[in-house]
Order: sequence, then structure tokens, then C-alpha cells
Amino acid sequence: MFRFENTYYLYGLTLIPLFIILFMLMMRWKKKSLKKFGESFLIKQLMPDASKHKPNIKFLILMIAYSFLVLGLANPQIGSKLEKVKRKGSDMIIALDVSNSMLAQDIKPNRLEKSKNAISQLIDKLTNDRIGIIVFAGKPYVQLPITTDYGAAKMFLSTINTNIISSQGTDIGAAMELAYNSFGDADNKTDNKNKSIIIISDGEDQEDNAVEIAKNVAEKGISINTIGIGSPNGAPIPVSSNRFKKDRQGNTVITKLNQAMLEQIASAGNGIYVQANNTEIGLNKIFRKINKLNKKEYESKVFTDYEDRFQIFIAISLFLLILELFIFERKSKLFRNVNLFNPKKIVKE
Repeated sequence: MFRFENTYYLYGLTLIPLFIILFMLMMRWKKKSLKKFGESFLIKQLMPDASKHKPNIKFLILMIAYSFLVLGLANPQIGSKLEKVKRKGSDMIIALDVSNSMLAQDIKPNRLEKSKNAISQLIDKLTNDRIGIIVFAGKPYVQLPITTDYGAAKMFLSTINTNIISSQGTDIGAAMELAYNSFGDADNKTDNKNKSIIIISDGEDQEDNAVEIAKNVAEKGISINTIGIGSPNGAPIPVSSNRFKKDRQGNTVITKLNQAMLEQIASAGNGIYVQANNTEIGLNKIFRKINKLNKKEYESKVFTDYEDRFQIFIAISLFLLILELFIFERKSKLFRNVNLFNPKKIVKE
């Protein structure tokens, strides 16, 4: 396992392009300044020992030395000891509605973005728990398999939008079935006490089997909690900045929160229903309930010891810096007397 202990030092590498630009500007200014003293062939005769390429070589060595110095400060480390660590945590899968109705702005900035922000805040609170994310509209898809990699969870969460699924509609039942199957070992009822499904939706389910599926899942020991996102009065669905979705008769479509449906699903799933508002979506309330579940103990492999390798990079950097000091911009004696236009002729000093 390889890692950098101090990753913020790596931003120093972004200065290299700036150094290159400054060096090119300096060389250009130097060339223009020399032209003020005469033609280039005359300057060469006045400065026979001046090397054309050594300044470039010195700069290249300095840049390599700087790169190794930055890498050394970041402290590369190699994992040397792998241990199995036992952890206790609960498993949860969040099923997030991404149908177009989630763009309604009765919850600011809109239903979907408010939900994503709340999930992100929940991820920040997790320690040993595992989380998975399913997105659904007309069909459900696994966006993130259940994991303890919270960084990956936030990265996958940020990519979610209403265009991620081409099949529009809302099939909550299919999302629950996929969530159940995504646990992997859900058929073992004794291990299901630590598992839960959280559905975030406006409840406009276009199928009639959601309550029955919730009941079947709950019978296998997995609780189903629901969060209603939206308002009972409803709001139009934005199509563009100043245009809203209309039906075939030209009337503006109003999407309303189906609170009754989500309450029935939560009741059948032995869970709780929470209605979101502009202040809080309700995930924290559900998470507190989940935290009271029996935690499952599972093993994970982690590196517990890391060996520092900064010494190698710092040593190379110091060597290159010392080497650069001994490289002079004038020509070396070995090549000073070589006439490239007449190799047989050696100019005697």
C-alpha cells in the first residue's frame, strides 16, 4: 500500500509550469539584451566560453530537484503491516428518486439537490457503518455498491442527476427489491437486524406494488424508512430557466408530495416516515433510529504500519542541487577548443 502522508505539499508541483514560463521569459529578455551589443556572430566572438545549452541543463536539474523536494515533503509511505480489524456497524442502502419531479423547487434549491446535500452530511457522520446508494425513476440502478469507502460514496453522490436514468417514471417497489438484493446476504434473516433501506422520494409512485414489496422485505428482517421530499400543495417541474413541464392539453404539470403512499410503505416496512422541509430533510432522525439497531461485527483488512520514504527523495533533491552548483554556464575545457565547422582545425590557446 502506497500513500502520501502530507498530500497538501503536492500542490507545490503546480508551480512548475509557472517556473518554466518565467525561465523562458528570462532567457528571451537575456537574448534581447545581448542583441543591443551587436550581431549574434560578434557576441559569440566576444563571449567564446558562453554555453548555449548549459543554462537549460541547469534549469532542468533545478526543476527535477524541486520535484523530488516536494515529493519528499509530502512523505511517501509504504504500508508494511496488514492486519484484520474487526468493526461493528450497520448496513444501510439509500434509494434516491431521480425522476424529473425531483427538480421541483418547493424544497430549496430543489428536491434532488436538497436530498443530495443531506446524504452528503450523513456520510460525514458515518464511522464503521456501510452505505450503498440506489437511484431510481422508471427503473432502479445501483449507483454505489454497499461500502465503507465514504470518499467514494461522496464522489458517486456528486454525479447523480435526473439524466442518469433515461426511463422516466417512479417505481419505488423495484427500487426496494434491488436494495434488498444489494445487501448480498439478505436471505439470512439472523443477519438482517442491522440492515435498513431509506427511500427518499416525493411518493408519486406509478406502480401499485410498493406497499406489498415493503411488507415482504420487512418480514425478512430489514426495516424500510421513507422520507417525503416536497410539499402537499406541489410545485411545477422546471424544464429550463423560465419554462415548466406541460401536459398534452398545455396545462402546467404540478407535482405533489404523496405523503399517504410513503407513510404506508414505512408502516409496512416496520420503519418510520419523515417529511422533509427547507430546514432539515429528516435523515438525521432516521440515522438515530438506525444507530439503535444491532451492530454487525465484520472484518476488514487495513494497513496499520507505514514506513517513511521521504529520505530517498530529499537525498536525491540535495544531490541534484549540489550537482547544479558545479555546472557552470561557460563551456568546459574539453569542448572549448573544438571547432564544429572545421573539426580538423584545433584553435590553440
